[in-house]
Amino acid sequence: MIPRIAEVHITEQLYLDFIEVIKINGFKGEINPDYASRVVLSTDNSIYQVLPQGVVFPRSVDDLVVLARLADTPRFKEIVLSARGGGTGTNGQSLTDGLIVDVSRHMNQILEINAEERWVRVQGGVVKDQLNAALKPYGLFFAPELSTSNRATVGGMINTDASGQGSCMYGKTRDHVLELSSVFLDGTLWHSAPLDDAALEQIKQRDDRVGEVHRVVDQVFTEHRDLIDAKFPKLNRCLTGYDLAHIRDEEGRFNLNSVLCGAEGSLAFIAEAKLNVLPIPKYSALVNLKYAGFQDSLEDAAQLMAWGPTSIETVDSKVLNLAMNDIVWDSVKAYFPQTEDEPTIQGINLVEYTGDDEDELQQKVAKLTAYLDSVSGEAGKSFGYSVTMGAAEVNKIWGMRKKSVGLLGNGQGEQRPIPFVEDTAVPPENLAAYIKEFRELLDSHHLAYGMFGHVDAGVLHVRPAIDMKDEVEEKLIRVISDGVVALTQKYHGLIWGEHGKGVRSEYSPAFFGELYPQLQVIKGAFDPRNQLNPGKICTPLIGGAELLKIDEVPTRGQHDRQIPAGARDDYKQAMFCNGNGACYNYDPKDAMCPSWKATRERKHSPKGRSSLIREWLRLMSLQGVDVVEEGRKARYGSFMSSLPGRIKNSWKKNQGEYDFNNEVHEAMMGCLACKSCVAQCPIKVNVPDFRSRFLEAYYSRYLRPVKDYMVGGLEFMIPYLSRFPAPYNWMMNNSLMKAVFRRWIGMVDSPAICTNTLKQGMDKRGVLFATPDNLSAITPDLRERSVIIVQDAFTSYFETPLVLDVIDLLNRTGFNVLVAPFKPNGKPLHVHGFKAAFNKAADANTAMLQTLATSGIPMVGVDPSMTLTYRQEYVDDGTRQQVKVELIQEWLVKHCDLLAETGARLTPHEYKLLAHCSEKTSAAASMADWKQIFQALGQSLELQATGCCGMAGTYGHESEHFDTSRKIYDLSWSEVVNDPANEGKLVASGYSCRSQVKRLDDKQLPHPIQVLLALVKQG
Repeated sequence: MIPRIAEVHITEQLYLDFIEVIKINGFKGEINPDYASRVVLSTDNSIYQVLPQGVVFPRSVDDLVVLARLADTPRFKEIVLSARGGGTGTNGQSLTDGLIVDVSRHMNQILEINAEERWVRVQGGVVKDQLNAALKPYGLFFAPELSTSNRATVGGMINTDASGQGSCMYGKTRDHVLELSSVFLDGTLWHSAPLDDAALEQIKQRDDRVGEVHRVVDQVFTEHRDLIDAKFPKLNRCLTGYDLAHIRDEEGRFNLNSVLCGAEGSLAFIAEAKLNVLPIPKYSALVNLKYAGFQDSLEDAAQLMAWGPTSIETVDSKVLNLAMNDIVWDSVKAYFPQTEDEPTIQGINLVEYTGDDEDELQQKVAKLTAYLDSVSGEAGKSFGYSVTMGAAEVNKIWGMRKKSVGLLGNGQGEQRPIPFVEDTAVPPENLAAYIKEFRELLDSHHLAYGMFGHVDAGVLHVRPAIDMKDEVEEKLIRVISDGVVALTQKYHGLIWGEHGKGVRSEYSPAFFGELYPQLQVIKGAFDPRNQLNPGKICTPLIGGAELLKIDEVPTRGQHDRQIPAGARDDYKQAMFCNGNGACYNYDPKDAMCPSWKATRERKHSPKGRSSLIREWLRLMSLQGVDVVEEGRKARYGSFMSSLPGRIKNSWKKNQGEYDFNNEVHEAMMGCLACKSCVAQCPIKVNVPDFRSRFLEAYYSRYLRPVKDYMVGGLEFMIPYLSRFPAPYNWMMNNSLMKAVFRRWIGMVDSPAICTNTLKQGMDKRGVLFATPDNLSAITPDLRERSVIIVQDAFTSYFETPLVLDVIDLLNRTGFNVLVAPFKPNGKPLHVHGFKAAFNKAADANTAMLQTLATSGIPMVGVDPSMTLTYRQEYVDDGTRQQVKVELIQEWLVKHCDLLAETGARLTPHEYKLLAHCSEKTSAAASMADWKQIFQALGQSLELQATGCCGMAGTYGHESEHFDTSRKIYDLSWSEVVNDPANEGKLVASGYSCRSQVKRLDDKQLPHPIQVLLALVKQG
């Protein structure tokens, strides 16, 4: 039996005292000193793992002032504070063993948009894509482009002086910062903007920290101007972190923001920013070039710059092949065609043109393509290209390129490409030669790697594949880093071209040389006791503090190697999370992780849950517990023998006794098991899989709630309940019984069982069950036109008319329909961690379906979630062969010709599909199938952008999840469902989705098949 995990790292008393004092002094934000929250924020997108003392979430600038002012008092002079935004840093920038200050949860408001003057004022926690979505109606955008734009915050962009694609035209974040509102360590709120000499002199007279920093920064620039000019490289990606070269702008004004941008929170807290925004280019085009060698693409890029593009991006074959196996490829594959006589693609260049004059843009594209045609077939040149026109299509390819960052972590085996030397910058003309030596360095250590980047700016992202759990391989971090530093210096470049310094700051003295002490002087003026994100960028000149070292900061690999190999393999769906944070996607209309969007708690995200599972496995192993064996015992052990222990532990839990198991359990129970993570996470982190494994182990020592048995057993009970549905339906509608179920069972409600059974409807239509005898009696001609509907509990018993409508539509289109006998699918069992019962149900169902499959007649399912279980959960453990059960649209699209004749006689209408999360992420290509099916009937169907509906099987019916379920629904579905313009146009493919709409908005959305049937009847 798994023991309690009570002995975890306790927050130091000094920090507990600090937390109490900030409360007394008016801090109104949230404070999380709990172990789960600390574990989740102990990692970012780097190789490092540092456990903080706690996490605070300020609600306002006033909260930041309280934090800074009290940290500056003698009592708390050893308190360390580190600002955190989206947590996407690749170099440990926001990691700390002190207190994390996360502004993303509450300080995320767009405060003012001035479209006429083209500026916007925002809080630091605003996400980049969130900002651009708000600016789009004005025809404006915030220019610096990032691969992490759907979760990176503006404050984080400022702190790392972020840039990305298109920086040669649009520059870096610093180039768009007009004003900053920052909180200095003494609690002063300071609004910084460019100053003329008179204003600067006035501020320098102040006898406080504001006056001190202005005096020091101005003195450093004045006394060392020539050295600064000589030392700072003339690169598009100039040296980030205390940018001395731009303390005076082109007009000669003093600008403190040049020092604050890129400071990684080591000087002050960025509270608000006034930003310059630009008009969105009206037209865009992308020329996609294919190369037989990656080196060819690099060398050719330098010549392509002569054709005046907005940007040039490159991607190597490793990244491209990973993209081809990802959901993102469905949207872009048409732009990368390959014939049999062409060589294998080893590299691509994406050449972008943007502008407001369409004719001029097309002329530029035409000149480039004419040149490409003229050199086609020459050595080192592209062997083919395609042209993409229009922002909508271009953005699909950029979406694939953005995902490259995460995709590189989705290799096979223990060695995974990781970031630690991955954003070097050299003059573009040196890039090809530099990368050639870079590759030779990696090849000399027999390392695989992936590459992509901004060749127009001389920046390339290179991620060597290393198993950080291997102590020998871990030492390569030092060897490779030192080698790359030497190479970048040889080619007049930088080791930090884009993603900031973080732990890599140890190389600052080597690059800054004699200027480094001046950086220390500046640090000391802002932060004399080294309390703000210490060890990054530089340390104060006085005090003896040292920079962090790349091989002295704890890494995730060091933690993970404490987990036995068997446990790592059993929970591999969590182990390979690399922290890229794609699950932090802010967009409410995106399916990725609804529980994160609703709660804004990072532990309720795939990354957070992966972190907790990894720590749980580590702590278990330190206590000598074999979790794999414990899971086996839970699966096959005696229920009664473990009952006394489970009762005892549950009683202790109710009495408030601490156990880390319970913190992990809370995070797992918040998961909707929608599986959007499986498809949308670049690493394919599968939370429902390891959640099920954890719950199985957890309930070997704690009592299960009654609702779990009710939900898990529903598929088995419902065939019997459906014979006499009145008692069940009465209970589910009686107010007293509903109160009892809510309070004692944990269920808010349940849909009513249909009073007319599927069997009755089949008998009326002369439809038979698919049995070996019935299938053998089908003639060969009829067999070609036959199809078997595989039942699921939800549609067969709660939505029987839909299944009958499916039968009617297929009959009308000339098919002989059979229905597979009902057997429990088992998905609810899997969701709740009844692994043994799930395996038994899956084995029984598979055996039946395999028997039916021998007939050669295709099998289709109606509900997406239940149908996809056959190709996912059934085969995830590797013990079962997949039985092909198609989604209804995947099969029907092959027979559009049978619908076309009817379609010619129909009036065209417009429809909008609200797709099930599992369907649009795990079977993305099938969305186009629905569109094609409707087109066959002369109808228009578009995929409506929505996130999750919040139901997810029985999740929304459960008392503990009802409020969260409602929040999720309100994020995107409610607005769409209640929009008068959508009246009569909406269709929903998921049973859960239709159920949620009915219970929350009292509206009945039809399944696409029901609309098709109505149309066919009209024809």
